[in-house]
Amino acid sequence: MSKNAHKLLGVIPKLPAKTLPWIMPLFLSGLMSATISMINLWKNLGWSEDFFAKWFSIWLFSWLIAYPTVLIFLPVVRKICVLLVAPPASKQG
Repeated sequence: MSKNAHKLLGVIPKLPAKTLPWIMPLFLSGLMSATISMINLWKNLGWSEDFFAKWFSIWLFSWLIAYPTVLIFLPVVRKICVLLVAPPASKQG
């Protein structure tokens, strides 16, 4: 394995694997709240010169709410998915 395999852009160290349960919801909630807040703002107020400034402010507030919400509901959603989805077939070697 190369020396830079655990680095971003060759210099920044990657985060440890144990951070994945916190990082994935962070990015997911950020992308979803950005998309939804932008569509809602455009639908309700239309386009304006300061659209992106308004959207950015709304998005940050939405993300502040969305991230803890995802963290709270993710365990519940996992349990529901386990009830609805069959486990993968085991491989017999």
